[in-house]
Amino acid sequence: MPTTVPAFLLLLLIAAVCGALGKAIAGNVRGGLVVSIALGFIGSLVGPWVARMLKLPEPFMVNIGGYPFPVLWSIIGAALFVAIIHLFSRRW
Repeated sequence: MPTTVPAFLLLLLIAAVCGALGKAIAGNVRGGLVVSIALGFIGSLVGPWVARMLKLPEPFMVNIGGYPFPVLWSIIGAALFVAIIHLFSRRW
């Protein structure tokens, strides 16, 4: 299903906000808008996966252009991803 340009831009904006919130929760990561967008999309993959494993519902899902975007789990997934990256990138 093709998407429109405004829907795609809105999806990028929501992913950026979710990624920025995930960065703020887990600890600040260098990077700007592109890193926040990437973290938002990674969080939207990691968060719902963790929720399915724990059998938790999705309390806040946003449909944009016919594509569901899990906002709450995206923030949590981005925070988990940043925390895991911090865990493995610590220098001794």
